[in-house]
Amino acid sequence: MSMPLPALRFTGAEILRDGEMQSRSIAIAGGRITRGPLPEVDLSGYLVLPGIVDLHGDAFERHIAPRAAAPFDISTGLRSTDREAAANGITTAYLAQSWSWEGGRRGPEQAVRMMQALARYRAQALTDLRLQIRCETHTVGTADRLLSAIETYGIDYVIFNDHLDQADHMAACNPEELAAWAASAGRTAQEHLAVIREAHRQKHLVPRYLCRLAERFDELGVIYGSHDDPDGETREMFSMIGAKICEFPTARSAAALARAVGDPVLMGAPNIVRGGSQSGNIAAEDLVRTDLCQALVSDYYYPALHLAAFHLADEDILPLPRAWEMISETPARILRLPDRGRLDPGRRADLVVVNAATRAIEATIAGGRITHLAGEAAHRFALASLGNALAAE
Repeated sequence: MSMPLPALRFTGAEILRDGEMQSRSIAIAGGRITRGPLPEVDLSGYLVLPGIVDLHGDAFERHIAPRAAAPFDISTGLRSTDREAAANGITTAYLAQSWSWEGGRRGPEQAVRMMQALARYRAQALTDLRLQIRCETHTVGTADRLLSAIETYGIDYVIFNDHLDQADHMAACNPEELAAWAASAGRTAQEHLAVIREAHRQKHLVPRYLCRLAERFDELGVIYGSHDDPDGETREMFSMIGAKICEFPTARSAAALARAVGDPVLMGAPNIVRGGSQSGNIAAEDLVRTDLCQALVSDYYYPALHLAAFHLADEDILPLPRAWEMISETPARILRLPDRGRLDPGRRADLVVVNAATRAIEATIAGGRITHLAGEAAHRFALASLGNALAAE
């Protein structure tokens, strides 16, 4: 792991502090935000914002298997993912790894390989990379293995999914897509259909399975929720067992129920940037307008996070400080990460430096270390470093 930056003060920029953009300086030392007279970097013309906390991203899959039949070494994929996240202002990133009957890159075996690879890679990581386990509800027979893996590798975030309806629809209406799905898992279409039928046979065991997992998650301090809730009844059921996070609800009723009981709703930032869901579900922007969405995640595209925040500000849906909170302070609070998400003295030095004119992210600092540096900001940092060296002489 690289050493933190030397003590520095950033001056001239607009800083997001205390819920508003302020013309003031900000200092870092020892990997933390601090106070005091320090050597300066002139960042006039820039915005300095809290580092982005991404609670769900599966873009890493493209780095590990850019084509379904062409997988690469996981460690290489993690390194590439790490750099891409940093270049887009992300300082904490949860990689959404499935634990599913689907098999292949979404099966339990791959999930354990990911846990092992990330444990080995973490010492050299620039971004704080973590795993979110997307647990299919119909994986009853894997309970002991799942709980053992979560405890062994310190997994702190699990989301429940149920993709059986999608599988049934595909089998009935799009057999060619089903065959491709099966091939990606190393199965024939008939073998995949047999796996789907076996998953269906577990239906009567699922409620007890989920309650067992929930009880153990509570003991381990794991935060958990559900994905793609189709209605308020489903969200209420998950909320009652402790799965409080409502990720990507597909109907307004699910989001409204979550809001009523105090469960945070997470939506995909690409949905905001593109003006709607690519799969035809509810529009995230509508939920933000009606205060039914509290945080945004990258989903499948890392650049969408900062683009979504600026879009919400440009459209006068939210002021920029509140929009940026949806990708920094709020997700940090949801995942109980009290040392990040705000630029307060004593917190981790997680910052994003954005060119105010172009809105390009030109620098990312995670834990006081430069993880991305480009453009004019790179020249500013270089000049400050040269000045400090000459002064030392």
